[in-house]
Amino acid sequence: MTTPPTASRPPLPPFSYETAVQKVRLAEDAWNSRDPERVSLAYTPDSRWRNRAEFPRGRAAIVELLKRKWARELDYRLIKEIWAFDSHRIAVRFAYEWHDDAGNWFRSYGNENWEFDAQGLMDVRHASINDLPIKASERLFHWPQGRRPDDHPGLTALGL
Repeated sequence: MTTPPTASRPPLPPFSYETAVQKVRLAEDAWNSRDPERVSLAYTPDSRWRNRAEFPRGRAAIVELLKRKWARELDYRLIKEIWAFDSHRIAVRFAYEWHDDAGNWFRSYGNENWEFDAQGLMDVRHASINDLPIKASERLFHWPQGRRPDDHPGLTALGL
C-alpha cells in the first residue's frame, strides 16, 4: 500500500552514504525518545516487522510492541550504526543497554535490515537481537535519558 506524499520522512531514497547515515541517526534519536507513537510515524501504516520472535504488521501493532518493550526494558539507551545501504535499503547494527525491574543489566546486540518506500517511510524491518547480561559496572552508555549526545562515542569507537 502506498503512503500519501504528505506523509514523507526525509531523507528520501535513493540514499547516498550521507543521507543513509542521517536516516540511521534519526531512527536512533526516535527510539531513544521511548515514545512509541513518535517511533511508529517513521513506518508505513502497514509496515511489516520481524522483531525477535514477533511479527507485527502496521503502526498500531508496532506501538503495542514498543509499549511492552519499554515497560520491560528500563533506562533504555541505544546506539545504531550504518552497516550498508543501497538505493532504498539500509542495514544497521546496534547495541542498547537496559535493566529489568529486578535491577539486572543487559546489553542487547543486533542487526536490522530496513526497506523504504518512495516517501522515506520504512515498509519492512527485520531485526535480529541477542541479550547479554552485564554488570552495572560494565555499562558503556551513560548519557541522560533521551538523545545520545553528539560527542558520545558510537559503537565502533566503543569497541562494540
